[in-house]
Amino acid sequence: MLFEEMKQALVAAAKKAGLEQYEIYYQNSESVSADTLKDEINAFASSVSGGICFRCIVNGKMGYASGELMTAEAMEDMVQRAVSNAQVIDSDDEAFIFAGSPSYATLEAKEVKLSDATVIRDNALRLQKDMYATDSRVGDGTQSSALSIVKEIHLYNSNGLELSNRVGMSGAYTEAVLRDGEEAQQSFEFAEGEDYEKLAGLPAKAVNAALDKMGAGLVDSGKYDVLFDGEEFRNFLSVFSDAFSAKNAQLGLSLLAGKEGEQIAAPCVNVIDDPMREDAPIKATFDGEGVATARKAVIENGVLKTLLYDLTTAKKAGVESTGNGQKGSYASPVSIAPYNFGLQAGEYTQEELFQKVGNGIYINECKGFHAGADAVTGDFSIESAGFVIRDGKKAEPIKSFTVAGNFFELLKEIDSLGNEVRWGIPMSFTVYGAPDVLVRNMSIAGK
Repeated sequence: MLFEEMKQALVAAAKKAGLEQYEIYYQNSESVSADTLKDEINAFASSVSGGICFRCIVNGKMGYASGELMTAEAMEDMVQRAVSNAQVIDSDDEAFIFAGSPSYATLEAKEVKLSDATVIRDNALRLQKDMYATDSRVGDGTQSSALSIVKEIHLYNSNGLELSNRVGMSGAYTEAVLRDGEEAQQSFEFAEGEDYEKLAGLPAKAVNAALDKMGAGLVDSGKYDVLFDGEEFRNFLSVFSDAFSAKNAQLGLSLLAGKEGEQIAAPCVNVIDDPMREDAPIKATFDGEGVATARKAVIENGVLKTLLYDLTTAKKAGVESTGNGQKGSYASPVSIAPYNFGLQAGEYTQEELFQKVGNGIYINECKGFHAGADAVTGDFSIESAGFVIRDGKKAEPIKSFTVAGNFFELLKEIDSLGNEVRWGIPMSFTVYGAPDVLVRNMSIAGK
């Protein structure tokens, strides 16, 4: 059944059940990917997945039901299951079926389509071939992958709100593993694009990054000025982004509760959540509840301007939803999540930041965030690797040291920022970005 047929069947079943407030959410995803090992394809996948979710309000409670079987009988059964689920809900949260925002952003009128499977296969093989040709020390474990995904979403509710969005992206990644004697090093690189010209630099970048780590030594424990590479600092935003959720704040699970309007970071810190970021491969014009999304300053000049809200948490706080009530999949409940959540760039090149440090440590690899970080307290202790900074220049590689601190204090101690934001790989509609970040006098546990 097409979405229009499913919608009509669900609307008819809802009327039959006497429902006045309900919502239909449909999501369909197509993807193709190819993975290599040595000089051949070792995995190839082409898939289509998706389904539909029906939400309804019964006696003030929200009931959910979802499924993938697209028949008229399945739609009627879905409505009955949602009604039954609503009757056993014991939450006191107010339930909403959204009437609609005054206006919605529009995406550029361009066709979003899945890349040809042959192109994806050839890109993966070519990347792998170029990786091995870059250096004779490239060895087993080296792999290249290419992928393409297209996602289509439709939302319709009993208030007459009807929205749709179709987005997609293509890209590739390389993971180089180099061996020199008994030492092995690896490096991961990712780039967006389908044309090989946009991907051609990945092999050399990955190989050279792994080579740079060869011969790494140890560093003495102590206090150091630390320059975080933007690709690593964005991991801090990812791990601690839950602190910006209004739901977590209202549940007492965020130290940012009650701090909107207060200075929580250094004046140079600006964090923006922008669902329509110009260069973003995945854009969202509405959230999982039908609320229009918009660019918003979360931190502005160090001041916490807003937490991220869905309809329920916004009602409790007496504010408007920020449009961050996302659905990870058609079957997922609404949960608060950012879109393009980025620490904004500063004014310094990386070379200028090295000079500002003078003598310190450059960190370009962090491991074990989820084991070594507490998203509630903000405390972290992360195994790291990088380089010594000596006389304002990047010097020898170092490894196996731990950087420790507290995220909320770290925000206050940021000294300077690089002039280029490095964005990560999109996870559904969420992606994190950060420039290089200079923090003074951090604790390092080394030898």
